[in-house]
Amino acid sequence: MRLEKIDLLTSQQKLPQGVFFKSKLSKEKNTFLNYLGDLCLTIDPIIKEDHSGIQISLIPQSNSWPDLQDTSYFSKTSELQKMNGSDTILHEIISAMLSSQELMVFPSYQELITAIHIRKNIVEAAQKTRLSFATTSAERPKDYWTYDSNTGFTILPEVSLKIALKKATQPGLLEQPYSFSCWRATEYIFLLALAQELETCNPQLLRSLQNQWQQCAIRSDAFNNAFLSHLGSIDSPLPARFYIPGDRVWFRNPDPLSADVAGYEGSFVFYLGNGLFSNFWKKDQPFTLTSKCIEIYHWRDALVRDSDGDFQIDEAIVEACVKQTLADPLKTQKILATMMRMRDPDDIFAGGGCIDFQRTYVRNICQGTADISFPSIN
Repeated sequence: MRLEKIDLLTSQQKLPQGVFFKSKLSKEKNTFLNYLGDLCLTIDPIIKEDHSGIQISLIPQSNSWPDLQDTSYFSKTSELQKMNGSDTILHEIISAMLSSQELMVFPSYQELITAIHIRKNIVEAAQKTRLSFATTSAERPKDYWTYDSNTGFTILPEVSLKIALKKATQPGLLEQPYSFSCWRATEYIFLLALAQELETCNPQLLRSLQNQWQQCAIRSDAFNNAFLSHLGSIDSPLPARFYIPGDRVWFRNPDPLSADVAGYEGSFVFYLGNGLFSNFWKKDQPFTLTSKCIEIYHWRDALVRDSDGDFQIDEAIVEACVKQTLADPLKTQKILATMMRMRDPDDIFAGGGCIDFQRTYVRNICQGTADISFPSIN
């Protein structure tokens, strides 16, 4: 199937590309459409299909239709406001995926459904995550984890990876949170969401994952390469307000001086839906796009020197500056005009903002179509 971009235009915007899944079974299209109906997703989609697969996307119903590239819109629809429980996040996930300007390709119908489930798992885990920010130290529950400088934090024998990840990222109300960087925190949440879905869709891969974390943790760039993929690119950036719940999002610090402080190069968060982004350090105070941009902007105003003469960021100053700015609509809009620009390339500071050109999500994981690879995989 040659996937041609849909170039029909309303007076204001291009139509989205949505999702494509390989399938030779018409019943899978009908199954998915019934699934959308069960979630009260009643918008008529565009459907293109041939012998190799099915492409489904949303279509604006009139020229007055809201900009589908601001996906916070979907949390405000009348259908969603009537819903309760986990169906609300599924509604938002699917609505945003079907409105993507970049085609999201899945090798099977099951991979599409699995990807939706993983995103839901990520949102639910990120909402429960409560951590202490640190870049030079880290702790994990000693009943579940052990540490070696060569292998990193690994789980103890007979310990469930899923439970160990929950214990590390979701401490009880009376327990002290464990220390993480924002990058490592997102890896643990990705891994937890992955382990939860693998229990039903690919138990063999889950056993390999369990075995891997008993031997050696996969971290940083190696983690990205093994488990993650990206939507958007520097040549084809995603719209600044387009986020699918479950996306990992990078907000770059565009100020060169404060960005040189360890841990303040930028901020990794997850998009939770409803216009909100995760706050691992204060889980009951999630960020909006505005408050996240304002926070990163004010890192430059909170530079202080420690006893060794090195620059650090005083979070109390940041908090005070953010509060003051958000109380001043004109100042807020002035800062957003800068911060909402697309970020500069790595190692370049030339007037770009904090918005990244891409979003990160988990690779395919189902039996027969998985494209995850790591040393302990069977």
